[in-house]
Amino acid sequence: MDAQPRIDDGPGAGRRALIVSTSRDRGALAAARSLRSHGWTVGVGTPEGRGMLCTSRAVSACHIVPRPRGDGRAFIEGVRAAVESGGYDVVFGGGDDWMAALATYRDEIPTTIAHPSPEAVERALDKVLLAESAARVGLAAPRTVPATPDAVADWDGPVVVKSRAHWSPGQTRAHRIEARLFESMAAAKERVYHMEKSGADPLLQEPISGRLGALIGFFREGRLEGRVQQETPRLWPTPNGASARARTVAVNQALAEKVEALLTDIGWWGLVELQFLTDDDGVSHLIDFNGRFFGSIALTNAARPGLADAWGRLALGETVPHLTDAPAGFRYAWTAGDLRRARIERRGGLVADVVDTLRWASLAQHSVWSLRDPAPTVHLITSRFLRDKPVTLRPSAA
Repeated sequence: MDAQPRIDDGPGAGRRALIVSTSRDRGALAAARSLRSHGWTVGVGTPEGRGMLCTSRAVSACHIVPRPRGDGRAFIEGVRAAVESGGYDVVFGGGDDWMAALATYRDEIPTTIAHPSPEAVERALDKVLLAESAARVGLAAPRTVPATPDAVADWDGPVVVKSRAHWSPGQTRAHRIEARLFESMAAAKERVYHMEKSGADPLLQEPISGRLGALIGFFREGRLEGRVQQETPRLWPTPNGASARARTVAVNQALAEKVEALLTDIGWWGLVELQFLTDDDGVSHLIDFNGRFFGSIALTNAARPGLADAWGRLALGETVPHLTDAPAGFRYAWTAGDLRRARIERRGGLVADVVDTLRWASLAQHSVWSLRDPAPTVHLITSRFLRDKPVTLRPSAA
């Protein structure tokens, strides 16, 4: 893809960012659009050097960057070549493995890495270390232990089996292994064995029942700024999945103060999204930590514009003004997931649920669909339903 001219207005004018990720990363797409709207020139690196991300008007160039596997040499050389080709000032990772690899190999990449130290990234992504940090600052989190033979033998009741971390240096497995809930340890043993055989480090975690929500912001010098708090009324897959719908709500100050203590304990800086399950007693239990672009970041971009721009500028050592909190009332929709949910849940009947889903979507922000940037949606539809070789649509200058 030919590079597009730089946009020389806005806070990010003249700056160039590279996002390395999979080609269908919805969070990376929303982030590229946000950076472009703030004047950045944005390139992306994907294993194929093409795909949904490369069709966006927000993207000026697409590069081949292999996933960080094995000794990491192919990944490092891919990032280096992209940086040298595009003259990028800063590199963002679009997923946990991309982020962790950038932090780990930062000394071998000739530009700024927009992520904290490898030690801080490990403390955030390692679910045992994260739970220990949460306990130190008084933040609730589900009991989480390595799936040792003794832990498996002693576990009583339902259990969530998940990977301790989704990436580590030298990793060779191709994909992340998603968490799964089981009614008993007897039912979960095969999953534990499968994860061990695949090279993952399985954990056992206490299931928590509650309402999914998240607290998002830009962390620096002990303060979380540009705070966005959201709640999730619909999930896909149901009942334990990602946000099919979300809406912004008022920030819970007490929770935010504990989150600031947690991030300080970890040694974090930059963008962060922490996911919680809030039980019937109003206690919010930390279940996930995203220190990179996340699935519903389109909602954040609409409710509190500028977080991605501020993150990049902070990484470059520039002055970033204080960012205010997002107001309540903004909506987000992952409509494809919400329609699948409606087909299963049928709240008020299938037709009523579908109509309600479409009504919500009509008033919401979307992770992929954009009237100003329709090519990524077209690419997803053609590649999914025509089952043909994806067509990379060359965008015009935004």
